[in-house]
This record gives sequence, C-alpha cells and structure tokens, in this order.
Amino acid sequence: QVRLVESGGGLVQAGGSLRLSCVASGLAFRAYTMKWFLQAPGKEREFVALISTGGTPYYADSVKGRFTISRDNAKNTVYLQMNSLKADDTAVYYCAAGSERSNTYWGQGTQVTVSS
Repeated sequence: QVRLVESGGGLVQAGGSLRLSCVASGLAFRAYTMKWFLQAPGKEREFVALISTGGTPYYADSVKGRFTISRDNAKNTVYLQMNSLKADDTAVYYCAAGSERSNTYWGQGTQVTVSS
C-alpha cells in the first residue's frame, strides 16, 4: 500500500517559518519526482514546488526565494522549508509522487495557517 503522510503544519505568525515533512512508504521513493501543492479555501489546488529524482528543485514564482524543497532518499522523506510566511500562504499543503508532469499518489494534506 502506497502512503504519503504529511506533517508539520500548524499556526504561525506572518514572517515565521514552518517545515513540512512527507514520509512515503510502499513505493521506490528515489524513482519518483516529489511535489508539494497547496489548496486555499474556495480555490483550486496549485503547484508549489517539485524536486526531481536527481535532486533538482523547481518552484512556483509565488514561493521562490522563501520556500526550499529537499529530499532524503534514505528516509523516504520530502521536506518543504517555508520561511517568511505570509497570510496568503494559508492553505492545506499536499505532497504528491509521480513524474515531473504527472501525480500518481497523494497525501492527505496538512493545514498551514498564517496569522497576520
């Protein structure tokens, strides 16, 4: 059974930081591109960041310079370090595993709330 389990969300003040984690099981983790998405209330899910199987990151413009995606293949874990958080970052954050243009597996999401 493939499982992606996010953690690390919570309530933080604007300007603060959080680190999200997504632990994968049941798949060959190092063979998958890993991604983070967000979904704010009443809005469509949108791309945040990805990291390729080779470790190359890519970011949405809205988070570039503030967020850092990384992966630890030995721990089957992908991270999203979020700095300089803004109220507009408030959303449920999901991790996904797939290729660079597909998403085969999804986690359940973790809530991030940024107070202003």
